[in-house]
Amino acid sequence: MGSDQRDILTLLKAELAYLERGGYRNSTHAHWYPKLIFQDSPTCLNFHHPIEPRPCSECPLMQFVPSEQKSEKIPCRHILLNQQGVTLDSMYPTNTPDEVEATVAQWLRTTIQSLERQQEQQPSPSSENKGIANKKTANG
Repeated sequence: MGSDQRDILTLLKAELAYLERGGYRNSTHAHWYPKLIFQDSPTCLNFHHPIEPRPCSECPLMQFVPSEQKSEKIPCRHILLNQQGVTLDSMYPTNTPDEVEATVAQWLRTTIQSLERQQEQQPSPSSENKGIANKKTANG
């Protein structure tokens, strides 16, 4: 698994931990308005940088945004959270915060498990190097 995939795995695990700890409910960050998943999280590139925001195109979550939605103002709201095509953008107007958080938590768990399975199936760099060293010794 490349370092980018390890980085996204770390980010998704941090997001899940934040969600499970009640981070969106207990945040002191602008406590007077409803918290928005991903945007109001420490995993967001712009969480503490409202004056000089970084472009969303730099966000690791962009790999989960459908290509036709990448130009949206807030692309992370368009991540497909399940097979029915539900997104944060579609959930916010009609679902409760509990329903939104449950759906996102399930997406995070599923995505983390998928990335971990991919990681297990790929040989580690150290095992690849051992294979090369064994070939050199055998050919020696």
